[in-house]
Amino acid sequence: MNIRMGLIRRKPDWSFDEFNDHWRNPHGALARRAPGLRAYWQNPVTERLQRGIDFARGPWDFDGFSQLWFDNLGGAGHAFNDSEIAADLMADEHFFLGGLHIVSAEQRVVIALPEAPARARLLKRMSILKRRTDITEEDFRREWQVHGDLVRQMPGVSGYRQNVVIARERTKGRPCGYDDLPIDGIVELWFEDAATLEAAFGSAAGQSTMAHAKTFLSEITAFGVEERRIL
Repeated sequence: MNIRMGLIRRKPDWSFDEFNDHWRNPHGALARRAPGLRAYWQNPVTERLQRGIDFARGPWDFDGFSQLWFDNLGGAGHAFNDSEIAADLMADEHFFLGGLHIVSAEQRVVIALPEAPARARLLKRMSILKRRTDITEEDFRREWQVHGDLVRQMPGVSGYRQNVVIARERTKGRPCGYDDLPIDGIVELWFEDAATLEAAFGSAAGQSTMAHAKTFLSEITAFGVEERRIL
């Protein structure tokens, strides 16, 4: 399944609470009207810790991640570039956002999530991945699939999705190359709580998983988030 993700920073003169409220309410109500939109989730950032892992952190600093599902990437392009609400969306983004990168990704569900309301009680972490300079895009994809099999063996993982980046816009509406937005993938992991997360990565299976990560990744930038469904 293809997914469009926004990597979001608030304006410097906005408090996080002001940003979060505007994103959830007026902007959420506007964006959920996008034609062809199948689902829309927001993930405001709650912490910026490499919790449970000993890995180089990248330069990324975001206040939230949006996730939008369409039947295809062409539908997403129409919704945000030339639909009847595209201009209003852009105006609102300029009003409350200080930065917005867009990535389109192929999403793989490695460990399926429990249904609501159990899902709502889980801790969620999203991490940005960058491959090593000696690893090709094809190598990254292959090794990340292997990595998924290792994550399955870790205790306490309630859900795990891989989002392999296939297109990038450093500035919304302007496709760019890898060097302009060097992000290879975005991880979604769910746990019962922080202690369960720490125990999972501290386990023998967790240590093996992170040893494998170092064979093909140069950076992991982790964020704790609080997910919410808008549509």
